Amino acid sequence: MAIRRVVTGHDDNGKAIVLIDGPATNVKVRAAAGGLVSTIAWVSDQTPADVSATTDLGAREIGVAPPEGGSVFRVVEFPPLGQGAAAIDHDAVMREMGLGSAHAAANAVPDAVKSRSPFMHRTRSLDYAIVLTGEIDMLLDDSDVHLKAGDILVQQGTNHAWMNHGSVPCRIAFVLIDAQTPRQLKQSAA
Repeated sequence: MAIRRVVTGHDDNGKAIVLIDGPATNVKVRAAAGGLVSTIAWVSDQTPADVSATTDLGAREIGVAPPEGGSVFRVVEFPPLGQGAAAIDHDAVMREMGLGSAHAAANAVPDAVKSRSPFMHRTRSLDYAIVLTGEIDMLLDDSDVHLKAGDILVQQGTNHAWMNHGSVPCRIAFVLIDAQTPRQLKQSAA
């Protein structure tokens, strides 16, 4: 799943230049999550973003959620699930995604929702997703949405899971931007 990544910037005189042109190197295979492949393109620690970086901000270790006040841009390839989905452990998937106990406490997914899929999770983020190839189902608390190549999704901090029931991989480009906890979740916790 080699992805060419071109990153522009400025030289010392302010002239626009290409800083990086080559394969994105921050690639993780998430075995607990059924073998999906996640490639980080870029990470920002603040909004508005500092666009004067000259080092590779995509080379860092980060879980699924964006940094507080920042954003993350990644491409994920979801393999077909086949028959192995039932044996996948939810807690192992969450740890592998960097959504451990502190994240789980702040973004709790109810047990009834977890039982829909071992991939159910929530991040406190505004997510923009573009399906590049293949097809996939996004599960919500009690409904599903089928997406195919060319579809876009705007997700506002909802519980969800990705399930590829097809026979070919599905590749999705994601931009996650740190966000506030949804008002409705704050009210239901009170």
